[in-house]
Order: sequence, then C-alpha cells, then structure tokens
Amino acid sequence: MQPVAEAMRIEGAETSALDDPQLERMLAARQLSREDARLFVAQRGSREPVREDEVLEWLAGEYGCAFSRLDEITPDKETLALFPPRLLLKEEMLPLRREGGVVLVATSHLFAPEAFDGIKLVSGLRPRPVLAPSAAIQREMKRWLGVGADTIGSIEEEAGLEVVADGDEEDGNLDGAEEDASIIRFVNQVLTDAINLRSSDIHLEPFEDELRLRYRVDGILQEIPVPASLKRFQPAIVSRIKILSHLDIAEKRLPQDGRIKVRLEGQEVDVRVSLIPMLHGEGVVMRLLKKDRALDGIGDLGMASRDESILRELIGMPHGIVLVTGPTGSGKSTTLYASLGEINDAVRKIITIEDPVEYHIKGISQIQVNDKTGLTFARGLRSILRHDPDVVLLGEIRDAETARIAVQASLTGHLVFSTLHTNDAPSAPTRLIDMGVEPYLVASSLEGIMAQRLVRVLCESCKTEDRSLPTLRFRRQMGIEESARVFAAAGCEECRKTGYRGRRGIFEMMRVDEQLRELILTSRSVVGLRDAARRDGMRTLVEDGWRLVSLGVTAIDEVLRVSRASERMGATEALAEEVS
Repeated sequence: MQPVAEAMRIEGAETSALDDPQLERMLAARQLSREDARLFVAQRGSREPVREDEVLEWLAGEYGCAFSRLDEITPDKETLALFPPRLLLKEEMLPLRREGGVVLVATSHLFAPEAFDGIKLVSGLRPRPVLAPSAAIQREMKRWLGVGADTIGSIEEEAGLEVVADGDEEDGNLDGAEEDASIIRFVNQVLTDAINLRSSDIHLEPFEDELRLRYRVDGILQEIPVPASLKRFQPAIVSRIKILSHLDIAEKRLPQDGRIKVRLEGQEVDVRVSLIPMLHGEGVVMRLLKKDRALDGIGDLGMASRDESILRELIGMPHGIVLVTGPTGSGKSTTLYASLGEINDAVRKIITIEDPVEYHIKGISQIQVNDKTGLTFARGLRSILRHDPDVVLLGEIRDAETARIAVQASLTGHLVFSTLHTNDAPSAPTRLIDMGVEPYLVASSLEGIMAQRLVRVLCESCKTEDRSLPTLRFRRQMGIEESARVFAAAGCEECRKTGYRGRRGIFEMMRVDEQLRELILTSRSVVGLRDAARRDGMRTLVEDGWRLVSLGVTAIDEVLRVSRASERMGATEALAEEVS
C-alpha cells in the first residue's frame, strides 16, 4: 500500500528532515522511510522535538494501519504460543490475536519485510501490523513472554548443557558479560531486571510443576512472569547462583549463605544469597544492597518537626542508648546511618559492628560480624570498647549478653545506637528487661526510642483524589487535617499498575524523661509507658501515618496495612460507622 500523501506535491519536502535525533533513530531502526520522514516534517510544520508515538500514529493514518499504545490490549495466549520467543524478541514484534488467516502483530518497525516474512514462515498466517511505540511493545513482551524468554529458548536448543564452575570469579559484571552459556545470561538478566525495578529481594521458589520468580518492590512481593519451561532448568540456575556466591554446588541437603558482588552501569550492588532445601528443590532468596547509594540526612527522612528535633537532640548527647525498633525491612538502618552521618566529624571516634555492613561510610570504622570465626556482636562490642570510641553503632541487640554490654557501654560514657525488634517504642524497655537487664539499668541508660515503618508513596503520575472517604467526622477522629485533600492509588505504567512508587517512613518518637524512667522502674507496663509518652506529645505510628495522608503522600489503606492490630481495628470501625 502506498502512503496517501505520496501523491501530494509538498513545497519544502526536501527540508532537513533528519535534524531531529528521534527521526534519525527511527530511520536506522526501519520504523520510518526517508521519504516519509520528509513528508512528516513538511506536513507537521513545527520545529518541536519529534515523539515516536506521534510519528507512528501519523504513519498508521498514511498507510491505513491501526495504532495502539497497548494499554488496554491483552494478547491471545494461544496465538502467542505459535511463535518462538527468540524470534519475537529479536524482531520486536508482539502477536495480539488471530483473525482467520491473518495475525495482528504489534510492531514499531513498519519497513521490515524480512521480519514479517519470518512471522508468516513460522505460523503460516499473514501478518497485519498494528503500530505501537517501542517502549510499550517491550513492556508487554516482558509481561507476557516472561523474564529471560529468549534465553530459555536458546537453552532448549543447546544439547547437553553443563554449568562449569569458575570459583575464582570475584565479581559479576552485568554490563554485557561475554559468557556464552545461556544459564549465565539468564541469571544476569534476572539480577539486572531486579536492580532496574528497585527491588530489595529476589525470590526463586521451587514448586512441583513450576519455578516461581518474585521481586520485592517497595516492600511488597510481585510475581514476575517467566517461561513455563523454566522449571526444567532449575538445578542449573541454582548451581550458577552457587558458583557466583562461592558455595558448594554439591551440597543440596543443608542451608547455605553466600554473597555476590555485581556492577551494573557503574553501580555496585552487594547481593546476599540464602539457599534452603525445600520439598521440590532448593529455594533461593537474594537481598540486593546498593553499596554506593547516597545516604539521606536526618532532614531528608520526612519526620515531623517534633520528632526531628528530638532525634537531633539525642544524637548530640555524650552518652546513653538510642534505640530504633521495627521489623526487618522497616528502614531502621537508613535512619541510623543518617544519624551517624550528622555527627561524623573529626572530633568523634565512631565504630560500628553490623551484620551485614550495608553502607560504607568514609570516616567511620565498620566491623562485619562473622559467626564462623567467633566474631559475634557481644565479642565485637567488648573489643570496640577498648578502641576508645565516642559513638558505637550496634547492628542489633539479639540476646541478653549483648544487651548487658550495650547498657554498660552507655553507662561508661559512650553514645550507643542500636536496633531492637519490637512493635512499638513503649515495648522496648520491657523487652530489654525480659532479656535479663536490670530495670534500674534500663531506666538509667535509655535516652530515646524510635519505632518506625515504611509506607508506600502514591505514584504522582496516577494518584486520584478520594472523594468518597473520609468525611469530616472521620478526619477529626483519625487526626487528618480537615482541609487536606485525601488521595487513593490508581495504577499506571510508571508504577507497574501498583499505584505506588517509592516509600517513606512513619515514626513514633519516645523521649525517655524522668517520669518514664520512674515508670520503667516501677510498673513496667507498656500501656502505662505509652499513655505517659502520648501525654508528653508522642505521636503513634498510625497518627504519623495520618500526617502523610494529609500531605497527599500516601493513602489511608497503606497506613492501615502497616498499623498495629488495635489501631487498625479502631480506624476500620470508624470507617464502617461513616459508611453506615
């Protein structure tokens, strides 16, 4: 079919159509012919930068094709199964559905006859192009074909595939690794994909008939599509991960832990690997830690002004214990590192003992716990105190011995930062006492306790105003500002349809004053400590969450998700009353 505009005589059609870099790229990629580029520029009559979707939509009109951004289109799985993934990925063509002897194919390459010939040769169907932007096609291919579809296809073609151990390898360089083995390419592809999606963890989970891949993004696990045949290559994939982690590939009956150091686009990522034997093979979890990530200061944590003021007061104290509490993955380490960064100067000696060392900070002496060599938290802390520190960061108080040494260190003139696994700030003193630390030592050493959680941030590209809830009564009951606009999650391509992108902390800051010290010594009641702290101005985690709701940062549902059961129940009952 000839373009409609070809018969037109357009003045100035020989103008420099190739001045725009986007047009040059489209010409090189066979998305556009030189004649059409000139016609488009002449008809457009504008010197603004050219967009790919704008050109493709114009081409669709000129050549009588359909145009789609693929937002609402779901490919037919049976039609998709007719084509080898390697061919589709190579030619960047996505079959959508079959209509008799014709197959509709999403493509951005209108002028690629050999690619259309390949589609026809494989299926016997005549391809009909549906023009779509390259990014949309790549997005939908990853969604429907699965991560590593081309790699798995090449694995199936390799006879007698073997994974060769290369234990001398120190790093994995993900920028175009030159290894030919498809298993190596697949593992690299999974790591690269997870890093690009801002994942904190990768889960490879074996089941009877599938090997499931999930990434934890913004604290939530998301299942990632993979080819159905991936299960066949589970042993080889696990072996490759063991090789990179310097683990025993022959050991399949005991848990193993290792590490991988990878680089992607100049960014260094430390990968902690954990393997555990399960019913249908070894399960793998890889935690991703970006070693060169820029650390925030206290002012960047997003605290309320009262909480930030108290934290700055605490980190300036000469001695005592400052605790940050919360479950794994609640941002405790980030808060502690931000605090250390504020006081990291030439007149203080700061030493940390951690498991693992998540961020390397210039000017701070950092120690890695190593249970195999006997370097535990308790033993390391004893040694640290002989190094004349001013400030000590203890990664976690795990047992009674570590707790007692930390208390003694604070009482002998050291400022001690640490973490503790409790649900809220008022529970921390009781937890230390339960560990065996004398109440009077807890009362005299604790200076401040901060509980925290992470809530997901609403995607700025798609968040929508929640006009149905809450009403004025609910706002007053929950502490949400009456004039604030309340938003809810929607979902778009920017946030992978989740409605959220990134996370922010909510905090519960409890300053231990004389009244609280007396309560720790006498009643030890968590309820009593909480009531006293709230009278002194402490905002609970949920109340701080409503602050972010008022600012339009997060949604009501997200605050309820991370709330304590009692507070969540109270808010839910309030909502139910409003609806009724």
